[in-house]
Amino acid sequence: METTLDEIAPSIFRLSTLVPEIGPEGFTFNQFLLLDDEPLLFHTGHRSMFPSIRIALERVMPLDRLRWITFGHVESDECGAMNELLGSAPASQVAHGAIGCLVSVNEMADRAPRPLADGEVIELGTMRVRHLDTAHVPHGWDAGILFEETTSTLLCGDLFTHLGNGPALTTSDIIEPAMEAEAIFRSTSLAPDTPAVMRQLAELAPTTLALMHGSSFAGDCSGALRDLADRYSTTYLSVP
Repeated sequence: METTLDEIAPSIFRLSTLVPEIGPEGFTFNQFLLLDDEPLLFHTGHRSMFPSIRIALERVMPLDRLRWITFGHVESDECGAMNELLGSAPASQVAHGAIGCLVSVNEMADRAPRPLADGEVIELGTMRVRHLDTAHVPHGWDAGILFEETTSTLLCGDLFTHLGNGPALTTSDIIEPAMEAEAIFRSTSLAPDTPAVMRQLAELAPTTLALMHGSSFAGDCSGALRDLADRYSTTYLSVP
């Protein structure tokens, strides 16, 4: 198992581990390191992947510098190595949405987490990361995303999940691959407001979409979010 490291936006690094046995083309599990005065990691990866992820992280900084451990929702690929990271970085703290902390993380984390309100900002130094609650989009009551405001990077978790081991950053279409993956996995929570939440994220006008599974995207990110919302509306929900 090998974890690759690529810079997808200024001081934002994608760590990616391919599991070739998943699906017809393999499946990547990605984390994102925001390297600043108070470094932040979005997603921890599975506990079993921690040794490989640690090696990749330490190519750009000592692991004990890590300050913030974050993730989109409680699931093993999102936060499985949470306590390994807490043990390796003595000054680190988990930060997650208030609901997720109340329901799960308070009992799971070896140190008390910082619960984040909808819209709350963590100042990393140069970068500013805003937490946004997105309940059940794409999974779980505790679901949320982070928006890094200085680079306009949306750390959007499982949105746009797709198969394969493409480039770290692409300008190619990510809508059709995402819909193909949805047809295989049927993993997205389908509620009447699912497309509306995607359209609200489009209003942030991101310039980079950092995806947990598959290639990250640079280009018309707002258009991609609106297109994804439209496809879910017509394919699965039959709502405007």
